[in-house]
Amino acid sequence: MKKNIIITGASGNLGTATVEAFLHAGYKVIATGNTSVGMETNQRENLVYRSVNLLQESEADAFIKNVITDYGTVDGGLLLVGGFAMGGIDITGGEALKKMYALNFETAYYVARPLFKHMLDKGYGRLVFVGARPALKATLGKEMVAYALSKSLLFQLAELLNEESKGKNIVASVIVPSTIDTPQNRESMPDANIETWVSPRYVAEILEFICSDKSLALRYPVYKIYNNA
Repeated sequence: MKKNIIITGASGNLGTATVEAFLHAGYKVIATGNTSVGMETNQRENLVYRSVNLLQESEADAFIKNVITDYGTVDGGLLLVGGFAMGGIDITGGEALKKMYALNFETAYYVARPLFKHMLDKGYGRLVFVGARPALKATLGKEMVAYALSKSLLFQLAELLNEESKGKNIVASVIVPSTIDTPQNRESMPDANIETWVSPRYVAEILEFICSDKSLALRYPVYKIYNNA
C-alpha cells in the first residue's frame, strides 16, 4: 500500500531533494513550502502542494486535519522548516531567541502535535525533526546561541513523543546533518572543503529509509549525518 507523507519546507534545497526521493520511491507526498514554483504540482503524479503558514498554530492544525480528511491516513511527517542565525550570548536578546524558537521549534511542534495524535489513533507513524550539531556540542553552539537552543528543543520533543508512544509502532527521529552542500552555503563559504559536506540527496535517502519498512526495528534514533566534517 502506498504511504502518505507530509514534507514541510519542501521548497528548500533539502526539501526539494526529499520530495524527489519520496516520489521516486512511490510515496504520496503532501508538500508545503514558501512557494510552489519549480515543483510543477499539476504535472507530478503523487505530489500535492498546500500553502500553509506553519507559524500559525491554527493553520497548521487545519492543514493536518484537511490532509487526514482527504487521504485517510498520514504515515509520516518530515518537518524540515527551519532557520539559522549567528550570535553569541553577548548579542543574543529576546527577539533573536523568539525568532529562532518560532522558525525551528514552533513550526515543527504545530505540525507534530495533531499529526502525532492521528498516529496514535492509527497505531503507526514516523515523525522526523531536523536537529543541529551546535545543539549537541557547546563548542559549536556558543557562537549561535539562539539557533542552538531552539534546535535542542527538538531532541527533547522527540524523546517525549517516543515515551508517549512506547509500545506502539510510532517513532520520532532526529536527523543531525553537518553542513549541507547547497548553492547558498557554497557562496557564503567559498574557501570551505566541500568534500566534507553532505549532499541534500544523501540526506533525503536517509529520510526515506527512516520512513520505510527497513527501519521498523529502530527506536529513539538520532541520525548524525556528518560525512567527514
